[in-house]
Amino acid sequence: MSIETYLLYLGVLAAFFATPPDTSQLLIISNSLRHGMRRSMATVAGDLTANALQMTLAAFGLTAVIAASADALWVVKWLGVAYLVWIGLKLMLSKPGGDAPAEARHGRLFRQGFLTSSANPYAVVFFGALFPQFIDPALPVWPQLLILGVTYLVVDGLILLLWGWAATHTLGRVKQLTGVWVNRVSGALMLGAAVLLGLKDLDRAAER
Repeated sequence: MSIETYLLYLGVLAAFFATPPDTSQLLIISNSLRHGMRRSMATVAGDLTANALQMTLAAFGLTAVIAASADALWVVKWLGVAYLVWIGLKLMLSKPGGDAPAEARHGRLFRQGFLTSSANPYAVVFFGALFPQFIDPALPVWPQLLILGVTYLVVDGLILLLWGWAATHTLGRVKQLTGVWVNRVSGALMLGAAVLLGLKDLDRAAER
């Protein structure tokens, strides 16, 4: 892969991520507010793990199969919306204190990141459409896919960590956002993420 092609790819990623926070970013903001940045890195790990699996599916040529399965995409999409609504309502109705042990909490935060990212099955289609634009068929394909995939994960991870840091920094400046109010703000963010997922799916349905 030429350096020019790689720099163009970085430019495309920069444009892609230069948007208001999406579902996964709202999740890391929510968990960082509630649990702190260090513990919420488990959410980032879960999100990136799901992305890596989605990239693998795209790389193995399953994009066309998944894109043709409109019913399956619809079911997975709305299961993801329901999951985020459940998290949001649970947070908004919870009381401060009584959290699970740290080990269990790490696992739960990882699952939230993984399931929230997995709830966007269009990501497989996205990677399947994005990567071929930067692959030179005259060169070995798999090393190029590896470079593109790892670069995306690094950029995505840095963006998520930046959102998480910004959330915890804001919490440090606004001391009154503690206890039940942190839960309510976090829950509201989760409900917002669910609305984003639902609206995107409705927009795609209207386009069809």
